Amino acid sequence: MGMTLSFELSDKDLRYFRTALKQSRAAVRDADESEIIDAVRHVLDEIQTNEPLPDFVSSYIPEIFSLIEMLADDEWQLPKTERERLLAMFVYFADPEDIIADKIPVIGYLDDIIILKLVTHEQQHVHEAYVDYCEFRQDFDKQHGKSIDSAIRRDRLDKRRQQLRQRMQRRSSQQRKVGIW
Repeated sequence: MGMTLSFELSDKDLRYFRTALKQSRAAVRDADESEIIDAVRHVLDEIQTNEPLPDFVSSYIPEIFSLIEMLADDEWQLPKTERERLLAMFVYFADPEDIIADKIPVIGYLDDIIILKLVTHEQQHVHEAYVDYCEFRQDFDKQHGKSIDSAIRRDRLDKRRQQLRQRMQRRSSQQRKVGIW
């Protein structure tokens, strides 16, 4: 029989986690992206093979992989600010000695999940735009196949990416105005 625990993080608590994320972000500015991505993938592989993996951690693994895909997708061309946020979160996630040491059974990844939730909340519109972009790209490629000129494909994808980025910026700005962030 499972148990649901619910807790609320105060503004002070959130500032603490945001400070930890900012420290990770400072480390990211000079770091090699591919090394960070490799480190996160290594951590994900490692935690998936270690037992017991708490369900609250395993439920977020697909989301982390999706964020890695978004970061690594050359055609999406994730803007620099969003790249840095994701990379900072990945640096934090890959650090085994963060706020709560990852080796502590059951709760070791709790702080990592909190950081993940903070970043994904802030990146919600970015991720939604990326999902829409992937669907558009997949539909476009399915409809036109390999017979379409690559310049035309690139132009259509660029146009869609620009539209989605405008939507993403508009929604993010509206979200900031109402104080959700």
